[in-house]
Amino acid sequence: MDAAWPANERYKAVCAPAPSVTSEVSLISGAERKEQASPRTAFNKTICEVRLEIIERARGLVEALPYIQRFRGKTFVIKYGGHAMLSTELREGFAQDIVLLQAVGINPVVVHGGGPQINQLIEKLGLQSSFVRGMRVTDGPTMDAVEMVLQKISKEIVALISRQGGRAVGLSGKDAELIVARKLKIIVKGDNGRRAEVDVGLVGEVEEINPAVLGTLRDAGFIPVIAPIGHSRTGETYNINADVAAGAVAGALKAEKLILLTDVEGVKDEKGRLLPSLDAGRTRKMIAIGAIGEGMIPKVECCLDALKAGVARAHIIDGRVAHSVLLEIFSDAGIGTEILQRAARTEPTRKPSASIVRAAT
Repeated sequence: MDAAWPANERYKAVCAPAPSVTSEVSLISGAERKEQASPRTAFNKTICEVRLEIIERARGLVEALPYIQRFRGKTFVIKYGGHAMLSTELREGFAQDIVLLQAVGINPVVVHGGGPQINQLIEKLGLQSSFVRGMRVTDGPTMDAVEMVLQKISKEIVALISRQGGRAVGLSGKDAELIVARKLKIIVKGDNGRRAEVDVGLVGEVEEINPAVLGTLRDAGFIPVIAPIGHSRTGETYNINADVAAGAVAGALKAEKLILLTDVEGVKDEKGRLLPSLDAGRTRKMIAIGAIGEGMIPKVECCLDALKAGVARAHIIDGRVAHSVLLEIFSDAGIGTEILQRAARTEPTRKPSASIVRAAT
């Protein structure tokens, strides 16, 4: 059915009474007809609503078909974190999305964060927590808490995927030297306008990704679930921003897509409007003029680094939306921001964000 039809016209077309129903009603007396009209109308309306829902679901499947065909055999790296990890409905929906991707021939790799859970444990332990440019300042006790939480989350995600019929394996970046890291140096501009290095403790940056273990798991039919912890060549353990780790893994795998789940709709312009698509050049300009907030900077920078490393497209999407991964990948409109080397998607193709239902935060 043509999507351009108004909703009421689609309703009329699908729900027009059949001749047999009309004939049956004509044999009933006026009084009987009046008495039975309300239940029959309500019953017919319910049937029509079900029919319309089925038609819309079928339309969604048809819309997804060319994307399934295009991405079969490709690798997607999905960073999972934020409030999408805190709601039972969103957790189960995410696991369903990942299992469905694998079922249609896509190779998903999950890299997860754990910010909210880490914050909770640090608070319980009475530790201090601060951030610099979106990076958690990490001392020894904080590193122990981070590693404890991330290992627990890995097992929970593996169990979620298993309950949806998939097979997953939890990994740390320390396993099989998957993520070799070094101490991160952050330079910030002080109040006096001078640039200075800030010590963020045991926070690392990715020096090297060794993806061989990921290929082994893929070939055996397993979905890798990676905790963003790396170690140096001399044995130090480092906390790595999950977005950055996901971008590095995606680059090493030459993934088709890097997808970052966040607690916002996507990247917005100076007027607060969601940007459905950005090219690398405009993204860098927005960072330079301060149009992108401090917490979003690591996300867009890792997207740019991933594109430079060979990833085809990067996406920043709202993890508070149920099945946000499928909506972004398998629909013409998408729901977040797509970042490419060159612009491809235009704003008129996007659905208004107001039509999207988000989980309460």
